[in-house]
Amino acid sequence: MARSNRERTDGTRTALLDAARALFVEKGYAETATPEIVAAARVTRGALYHHFTDKRALFWAVIEREANDVAADIEARSAEAFSAREALLQGASAYFDAMAVAGRTRLLLREAPAQMAIDSGEGEDPAESSLKVGLSHLLAGSRALSLLDPLTVLMSAAFERAAIAIDCGGNRADYEAAIAALLDSLAD
Repeated sequence: MARSNRERTDGTRTALLDAARALFVEKGYAETATPEIVAAARVTRGALYHHFTDKRALFWAVIEREANDVAADIEARSAEAFSAREALLQGASAYFDAMAVAGRTRLLLREAPAQMAIDSGEGEDPAESSLKVGLSHLLAGSRALSLLDPLTVLMSAAFERAAIAIDCGGNRADYEAAIAALLDSLAD
């Protein structure tokens, strides 16, 4: 059965994203060239530039897809929680699971921040948005709610550092217990 134009277009875009992801994980953004990406995706250079304005746009599309996958995992895991604390703890566990996907820590916590420093950033982090909602529920009625934005930034940094430590061999259970202790101290 012949594929529709839409299916071919989607297939080409996915092949470019997948090939770029693999190369960005293996070599890093700076060391990956567009000819390598199109060769790995088995498409033409014209196809690359039909879907993305340049390598930078392709990189941010890879990062967006990864970040959205992380956010979806967090939302799915924490949706059935009975309390804000439980939702945040389930979200933390989902975050660590999502960040355990090979290469994801490098992409989201090393390559993307390095490019943000160069590019001045691209959009809002979906996982951080989800964290902010969870913290707003946990802190509802508390004086700490007035510090929601800086607390979200600090907790997000704590999650990121924990994911890097786990990726480097740290004990995940210890980091999950530490996140729970931080959340409990915020709620008090």
